[in-house]
Amino acid sequence: MSRTVRLPTGEVVSALGQGTWYMGERAELWGAEVKALRAGLDLGISLIDTAEMYGEGGAEEVVGEAIAGRRDGVFLVSKVYPHNASRDGVVAACGRSLKRLRTDRIDLYLLHWRGEHPLVETLAGFEALQRAGKIRHWGVSNFDVADMEELKAAGGGACAANQILYNASRRGPEFDLMPYLSAAGIPVMAYSPIEQGRLPRGGALGRVARKHGVDPFQVALAWVMRSPDVIAIPKATHIAHVEANARALALVLDAEDLAEIDREFPPPADKAELEMI
Repeated sequence: MSRTVRLPTGEVVSALGQGTWYMGERAELWGAEVKALRAGLDLGISLIDTAEMYGEGGAEEVVGEAIAGRRDGVFLVSKVYPHNASRDGVVAACGRSLKRLRTDRIDLYLLHWRGEHPLVETLAGFEALQRAGKIRHWGVSNFDVADMEELKAAGGGACAANQILYNASRRGPEFDLMPYLSAAGIPVMAYSPIEQGRLPRGGALGRVARKHGVDPFQVALAWVMRSPDVIAIPKATHIAHVEANARALALVLDAEDLAEIDREFPPPADKAELEMI
């Protein structure tokens, strides 16, 4: 891997991961999804992100099959539903995820978004899981600055990552959230880094792609990973797509490229509510 991101603990992970949203929902796609994840691992894309929400556990089962026999070479991320995020609920939900994933530990366990349970309860569950060796690190997802401040006040100083919606067309977090996280040494995990394939292939992305002889979506991924503390987690269900994503790791955008993209997708001028999809 040519790009890595350092967690607050000092552990280094790949800057490009494999997302699994919408996996495990259709039996006829199961085999292709498993093969795609394994192909990514073969290419060194060792971080896999999933959640109990995805396919109501189906995605975790796909991941479990894909990593069988090679667990030690995987940095495994999963997420707990907010309604399961009480102290005991977190522990129980993690147990179910571990069973579906066919492993004894999750490397990074995230609260998927804010819910009704107090953060102190969720943190107590995370800490119990850490003491039991069932998770190695914990973090959050879809947390804005105010949420991060509440987390800190609740004793959440050990947060290892914040997974948020971030891509060239969704730059709102750049205004205050990403600077806040950077100052705290907390990496960003960018979900939907190519807007689930909806980013335009023409325009700035197309022009930069032609300049470098690559695909516009590779430009979009390289743009997300231009920062040393951002991890991109695109989903790919075909081996060719996985291989294309991996090539984005070798693409370095210059100042001219970044200015071109800024003109079409300008950075935020003021605070906006954190977006979610």
